[in-house]
Order: sequence, then structure tokens, then C-alpha cells
Amino acid sequence: MNIDGIGALVTGGASGLGKATAQRLLSLGAKVTIVDLPTSGGQGVADAMGSNATFFAADVTDGEQMQAAVEMAGKFAPLRATVHCAGRGHTMRVLDREEQPGSLEAFAGVIQTNLIGSFNVLRLSAAAMARNEPAEEDRGVIIMTASVAAFEGQIGQIPYASSKAGIVGMTIVAARDLASKSIRVCTIAPGIFDTPLLARLSEDVRASLGRSVPHPSRLGKPEEFALMATQIIENPVLNGETIRLDGALRMPPR
Repeated sequence: MNIDGIGALVTGGASGLGKATAQRLLSLGAKVTIVDLPTSGGQGVADAMGSNATFFAADVTDGEQMQAAVEMAGKFAPLRATVHCAGRGHTMRVLDREEQPGSLEAFAGVIQTNLIGSFNVLRLSAAAMARNEPAEEDRGVIIMTASVAAFEGQIGQIPYASSKAGIVGMTIVAARDLASKSIRVCTIAPGIFDTPLLARLSEDVRASLGRSVPHPSRLGKPEEFALMATQIIENPVLNGETIRLDGALRMPPR
């Protein structure tokens, strides 16, 4: 699909992977609606990106808010690309140090944001795209974000790894489900990327994390995630696939 002139929606677009993706889509001619929480500073990010960027404050788990965001994205051009980057983590074990069971509430909260939020964005984007006339072969493309933790979750990552594994599981099913509507679905599973979350760590820790990647032996750049997202949109036979973007990294137990 040619990106120039399409409407695009990027969740989690105020920072990190989402911000880089929004910037790349804009550089290729898309009209981009950035979705993030009201506390995210997304309005300032959109203002700095220029007139083809719009910010919409919404929680990805809220049906009404996300429906309004999707409708906003379609006002500028038919919505043909959604890149869903919003998510969160939480560190916990099955049993804590006192051998007490991990918090069910904390586990459910991560599932709510990461997995249910992904389905919410998927279903609402697909409904909007299904009304489009085909452009080339597609009515739309939806990209979700998992993690290498979906495959090699580390100790303490049980809610995060479970949520991301659920996204991987949704991908081929959604692609088959939406094939009759000419809507493609893929997922990117990034490894260790240089995002605001990692920026809180010391330079020594960041360097050590980078050295754990076989090649290139460094942290991934948000711009490289964005490049992958736009390559998926542009390549008509990429469908139903979860793509590891990790420099051949395989995570150890801890």
C-alpha cells in the first residue's frame, strides 16, 4: 500500500516506538492521528510534528474513547493504517519473597491494557477500514506490538509476557478473519529498544543490555521499529506474521 495520502492511527504515539512511527508515517505523506493518555504530552508532540499530525487523548481499553479516536483519524483521509504501540509492564512473580501469591489485580491490569486494549484497537480499526474502497489490494493494515518476552519471558515478567503472547496468538487468527475484508494484520515483536523506559537506567546498564544483542550489538532504535512498521504497510504479502525485531536476541531466564 502506498502510504502517501492515507489516514493513519498510532497509539502510544507521544513517545518511544509510537512517536518514531508517527514521524515516519508523516514523512511518507500520511495524515496521522496520535492517540495517547491525556497526561502524555501528546498534544505538544503532535503540534511539533506539523499540520498533518493530530492528537487525540484516549485510553486504548475504553471502547467509546477509541471509537471517537478512530472516527477522528478518518476525518482527514480514509483510515488505512493503524499501528498499535500503547502498552505497559509490571514486575511480579507467581510467588513473592514471602511465598505469598502474586497480585491477581496487578496481573489483570496488565492483561487489560496490553491484550484487551490491543483487541479493542484491532476491532474498531477493522470496522472503519472495512468501509473503505480497496487501495491497490488492501482496505487497510493493522500492526500490533508484542515483545520477545512473548517467547522468552524472564523471571518477574509473567503478566507482561502473558499479555504479549496473547497478542501473538491473535495475529494469525485476526489476519484470517479479516482476509475477506482485504485487511492485513501483522505484529512486531521488538527486542531491547532505546525507549524512554530504558532512558531511566544508567549508561553502564544500557551498554550492558546492548552488548547482550548478538548483532548489531546495541539497543534497537525507535526509528528501526518505525521502518519495520512502514515496510509491513507497503508490502502486500506480509500478513498474519509476527516479526521478531531483535538482532537475534534470545532472552535468558533473568
